[in-house]
Amino acid sequence: MGELNMAINRSDIDLALYIDHALLHPAITEEDLKHGCTIASRYNFATVCVYPSAVRLAVEFLHNQKTKVGTVIGFPTGATTTATKLQEAEEAREFGVEELDVVINLGWLKAGKSEAIYQEIAAICNETGKTVKAIIETGLLTNTEKRLATEIVMDAGVAFVKTNTGWFGGATVEDVRLLHKITKGQIGIKASGGIKTLEQAISLIEAGATRLGTSHGPELLRQRDNLGAQQGENE
Repeated sequence: MGELNMAINRSDIDLALYIDHALLHPAITEEDLKHGCTIASRYNFATVCVYPSAVRLAVEFLHNQKTKVGTVIGFPTGATTTATKLQEAEEAREFGVEELDVVINLGWLKAGKSEAIYQEIAAICNETGKTVKAIIETGLLTNTEKRLATEIVMDAGVAFVKTNTGWFGGATVEDVRLLHKITKGQIGIKASGGIKTLEQAISLIEAGATRLGTSHGPELLRQRDNLGAQQGENE
């Protein structure tokens, strides 16, 4: 715990600004969505991340709020066609979305079809003009494939590389460190999947993550506040 305290004090992290509040349960209702957006706005999270069918409502719920609306494209496998991904992305843009978390085609990556991945992601970046985060699903890749995928999406114009969907494993400090080494600060890194504790969150940020995708944002902030209270009592 001592190392964690030092990390927080040294970095002076405003944790809420890192959080993309995930509202991605398959059975989410309109009431659930409204509640999630209210929470995200209350805590000043960076975004809510919702399914494409929920974008219009999320934009309405967060009208004139600082928290932005993001959505997932080709989620969670990345195996839909380029035309389908483009349609999803363009419709989300029309509904007011600000950020797009796009799953790359992992089969193409495994087959060495780098140009196809590049063309698909570049088309989404260019045609929507929105902040694009490319999900490379690190849990299914070798380190060589992680490097290749990251280099492809960087060349295609993304603003972030994202570790995972959360469906096939979660973010690790080792993967974030690797992505940070590859990107050299040229684009952001979103760590996503399995982030449930303050210690995980701080460790990922210190490794190079500039966004955290999690549905546990409020709990992370409660853990931070409890830790701060304990520190105050000990002083």
